[in-house]
Amino acid sequence: MPAHPLPAPADVSLLELLDLEPVGRDGFRAPTVFDERYPLYGGQVAAQALLAAARTVPDGRPPHSMHGYFLRSGDTARPTLLRVERDRDGRSFSTRRVVAEQAGEVVFSLSASFQTPEDGLDQQVDPVPDVAAPEESEPFEPPRLLGFEGRQPPQPNGGRLPTRFWARCTEALPDDDLMHAAVLTYLSDIMTGLLPLMTEGYEPSASLDHALWFHRPARIDRWMLMDLVGRSTGGGRGWYTGSLSTPDGVLRASIAQESLFRRRRRGPRAATG
Repeated sequence: MPAHPLPAPADVSLLELLDLEPVGRDGFRAPTVFDERYPLYGGQVAAQALLAAARTVPDGRPPHSMHGYFLRSGDTARPTLLRVERDRDGRSFSTRRVVAEQAGEVVFSLSASFQTPEDGLDQQVDPVPDVAAPEESEPFEPPRLLGFEGRQPPQPNGGRLPTRFWARCTEALPDDDLMHAAVLTYLSDIMTGLLPLMTEGYEPSASLDHALWFHRPARIDRWMLMDLVGRSTGGGRGWYTGSLSTPDGVLRASIAQESLFRRRRRGPRAATG
């Protein structure tokens, strides 16, 4: 047990949560902990791992993609150790792997790639969903997130479960593309596109893997529309994709995630994973 009571989530800032301490050449420690009855939030450890990887990359190379696996249930009351492997530094790209550990066990692993910005043909095929502006939408509090506010426009096909919503960070963030990418990563795991596919007692639960592509720079302290779409269920798993777009209709990032999707059991909830 800790020597002193742990702070509540409301007493921790998002920037404190994402602050990392160096441990040797390629190790980092996320020391900020708090008392919460839920397991470690996946977006938190994914954002911390992305920041750890970026700390070992040459300056001027923001992330363009990341792929992570959630391996064990983590604990918000424990610090997380992040170990980085330097896979490659090329002329334009750098690739890193990160292992996140708590109490000697791996809870999350990440592969991330970083690129020196360059000019190229800028195209966007699909239009952003036509939804009510944030100012015209109902207040919506994204669950568990520190330092965020949300708005919920009418849902697709009249659905009641939020798979499409506006969100923005309310904390003062530095003018740094990497930090905005990390905070976007923190947001990206908060909801699931599988909610409309629940039927016959089947429901989504633990996230299995999570992928994120950063297409264009994004300011996450401004409104961002998150639109999640369920694509497939089977074999005890469900898969969905998502987009993160700004009010000007520009796609900033894309998501793909697979989660457990099993029939709800009666009695005490069984362990997942």
